[in-house]
Amino acid sequence: MKKESNLKRLLEYAGGYKYLTIASWILSALSALVALLPFVYIWKVIKEVLDVAPNYGDVQDLSHNGWMAVVFAVAAILIYIAALICSHLAAFRVQANMRTKAMHHIVTLPMGFMDGIGSGKVRKTVYESSAATETYLAHQLPDKANALATPVGLIVLLLIFDWRLGLLSLLPVAAAFVIMSVMTGKRMAKKMEEYNNALGQMSNEAVEYVRGISVVKTFGQSVFSFRRFKEAIDNYEKWVIAYTKDLRFPMMCYTTLVNGIFAVLVAAALVMTSGGVTNGFLLNLMYYIIITPIITLTLTKIMYASENKLIVADAMSRIDSILEMEPLPETNHPKHPKDNSVELSKVSFRYKDAERNALENISLTIRPGEHVAFVGPSGGGKTTLASIVARFWDVREGSVKIGGVNVKDILKEELMDTVSFVFQDSKLLKTSILENVRMAKPDASRGEILKALHDAQCDDILEKLPQGVDTVVGAKGVYLSGGEQQRISIARVMLKNAPVLILDEATAFADPDNEAKVQAAFSVLAKGKTVLMIAHRLSTVTGADRIVVIKDGKIEDTGTHGQLKDKDGLYAEMWRQYNKAAKWKVGVSNA
Repeated sequence: MKKESNLKRLLEYAGGYKYLTIASWILSALSALVALLPFVYIWKVIKEVLDVAPNYGDVQDLSHNGWMAVVFAVAAILIYIAALICSHLAAFRVQANMRTKAMHHIVTLPMGFMDGIGSGKVRKTVYESSAATETYLAHQLPDKANALATPVGLIVLLLIFDWRLGLLSLLPVAAAFVIMSVMTGKRMAKKMEEYNNALGQMSNEAVEYVRGISVVKTFGQSVFSFRRFKEAIDNYEKWVIAYTKDLRFPMMCYTTLVNGIFAVLVAAALVMTSGGVTNGFLLNLMYYIIITPIITLTLTKIMYASENKLIVADAMSRIDSILEMEPLPETNHPKHPKDNSVELSKVSFRYKDAERNALENISLTIRPGEHVAFVGPSGGGKTTLASIVARFWDVREGSVKIGGVNVKDILKEELMDTVSFVFQDSKLLKTSILENVRMAKPDASRGEILKALHDAQCDDILEKLPQGVDTVVGAKGVYLSGGEQQRISIARVMLKNAPVLILDEATAFADPDNEAKVQAAFSVLAKGKTVLMIAHRLSTVTGADRIVVIKDGKIEDTGTHGQLKDKDGLYAEMWRQYNKAAKWKVGVSNA
């Protein structure tokens, strides 16, 4: 099956606006032909001047020919402006539709999708790739139509006055066109893909570096602490230098040829006029020297259009890489959870391209209303286990059930109403606190939102803000600390009131005062709910109904805090180390 051309697909994104794109091509081509007419009148002006020389007072049509040249030049500009208006209207619609389609598809993908691909890369793909199509449709395609129409009229003008000079003008053009074809061929397409890969990787690593800048400043580390970001910059630098050197010679030859047409004409004129110069030949020579720069401009437009075609092809490929990602399958026979129990049966899971399983044969039953804490070494699989309960990913083996129903058999909307997730690094949107909380329940009243904020211990936050709950976060110097943002996020979860609650290191970055308030908010939030809590700070899990110790993707042990701390095992060792660290103080030497 033959693959659709990128241009055809872009026109599909344009919808009814595609006719404006076609109109822009026609108008741009017409503009190119009209733009050649002033040169005919310029030729007439030069001819009349040479015919009456040195009696210049005998000229009769000089003013008429001059004004006609101006009229057609202005007409060409106006027609071209109309072409650009049409192309821009269509291009903006294509860009908007591409971004809309990509974002609509992204929200159907597994919730772990963003962690897997990287937010920087997603942003670059959706924003910059769609922006590349706008430049192509709005400027390059009309210019290409203009550049393709120009040679038709230009060849007529070049051959009609003096076919010998006309053919000589075309020789450097033909050589330059061959060089341009080599530079913009399949090899260039491969180079363009490599360029965007390097740029995308650098963009992604830059986002991650900026996110960690507070750590860099806190510990006085240099940029070299972020090895992957430094490597991405170095790789991009090497690629750009190598690519520039690779195209240096052909680009030099191309530039010399397209800008040296007049030199060929002058050399030819010296040979052709060895027996004497006639007014007719001098007229044509002057005319050709004036008109041949159009050839340079035309070839340059074609070259940039060809380059942009490669950029668009790569951009479409990157957009497709997102659109081709499969969303999690939705069941045709949905079932409803009977209660808020959670059950994992022989669950194994591996991330894409990983060498080993993140979870290995996990079986665990959590009763309705039970509070279970997951502890263990970093990278052991705690967050992964919680993520598959919320169906951020689908498991490879085994099953995950909520209320006795496989999460794959629960509709996405109902699953999201059943499970709430409080992350360790909560994010708020740049809108009012009221609207940030209302995201959990769009039809919530103002009173419901204020109650959720009160239960989440947010009263002190609202009191210090200029407009209270209507204050826009991030506007005019209004910023909240990490712990304050966490409490706003908890208010959002309270408003949602889902029966299953997952807390992922929810107090990791809170100061003592905020931690106390966050814990008080959790005590209200967790009432009557099944709670899965991930924690490294063991003091926060001592009151859990059950503690599950996870290491290397497997369950090492389970029990209450009292049972596990007195048993010779991983938890007991972690508890000893935790208490030792909690009692540690900076010693002061008396020496």
